[in-house]
Amino acid sequence: MRPDPAAYPSSFRLFAFGPDGVLEDNDIAQATLAKARQDYPVVWIDMDGLGNLGAIRSLGEEFDLHGLALEDVVNVHQRPKAEDYESALFIVLRMPTTGSRVGTEQMSLFVGDGFVLTFQETPGDWFEPVRNRIRDPRSRLRTNGPDFLAYTLIDAVVDAFFPILEDLGEQLEDLEQDIMEDPRHEHVPLIHKFRRDMLMVRRAVWPMRELINGLLRDDHPSIDAKTQLFLRDCYDHTVQLMDMVDTNREIIAGLIDMHLSAASNRMNEIMKVLTIIATIFMPLSFIASLYGMNFDPAKSPWNMPELEWHFGYPIVITAMLSVAGAMLIYFRRKGWLGGKPRSRAHQRVLDHENRDHADPKDQ
Repeated sequence: MRPDPAAYPSSFRLFAFGPDGVLEDNDIAQATLAKARQDYPVVWIDMDGLGNLGAIRSLGEEFDLHGLALEDVVNVHQRPKAEDYESALFIVLRMPTTGSRVGTEQMSLFVGDGFVLTFQETPGDWFEPVRNRIRDPRSRLRTNGPDFLAYTLIDAVVDAFFPILEDLGEQLEDLEQDIMEDPRHEHVPLIHKFRRDMLMVRRAVWPMRELINGLLRDDHPSIDAKTQLFLRDCYDHTVQLMDMVDTNREIIAGLIDMHLSAASNRMNEIMKVLTIIATIFMPLSFIASLYGMNFDPAKSPWNMPELEWHFGYPIVITAMLSVAGAMLIYFRRKGWLGGKPRSRAHQRVLDHENRDHADPKDQ
């Protein structure tokens, strides 16, 4: 069993509780632990950071934990799963990190006769509401066993994904609006970032749903039948999470197509404007170049007699402006410069909407 050299230093928190009281301490010395197990029906030890391998071994010896399970605790790249051992039920979950960046960490949980052990990779978790419920003498946690505490912790991990997915959904809506209004190159890496984040959440939630379904389907000595009823609600939450993940993934896939389409449309508009400008200047360039040639009207009446006109220059400029204006009017009527008349299908939709929103008194 080899811990990661970059693992966080270990810190501990002890909760021992029952209907008559709560013991909360940061010391898991042998005497403190023995007293807690003797005086209280449920003991919860929460370990943040996996850098203290000796403490993990000591807990394994104290609660008779299987060596393979302890190796899975230290090797933090496990897939969410549940395994029954003689002394305890071992559960591995992926818990979202508490920082601003979307990420997950491994949370290992043992539930056995009178105890729950949790091991987290980093300090900080989503369990403070659970601790507050333990401190409340009216809480249901105080009158139930360790399996109910294990369910509550699993439910806290599942519910922690909801605000993350809701926040990602709002960001996707903002990104979609930006792409519709002004597609830019920096939108592409953002789309791929959201895609990676959503894939990370899916890798955590999908196997967790199967894990909870297995806890419901199979009989586990450490989980009471009453607790399985609450696990059904937890399973429903994972189903909702998967629906949110799938919806957001479809939005992300649509954003990629939307960005490509918007960028292509924008390029087409730019090319259309440039083409129209070039087209307008083609006849103007022809007229200017024609009248810029060296003709001599004295040699022949066919050699540009207009060169001797008093108002020849303004007449030619007026002709060039008239040609440009006529072309612009023609382009607008064709819809190449906007102002294209609505199609019959579009007009029918507008007429239908206007009819639906009309005042009933006018009908």
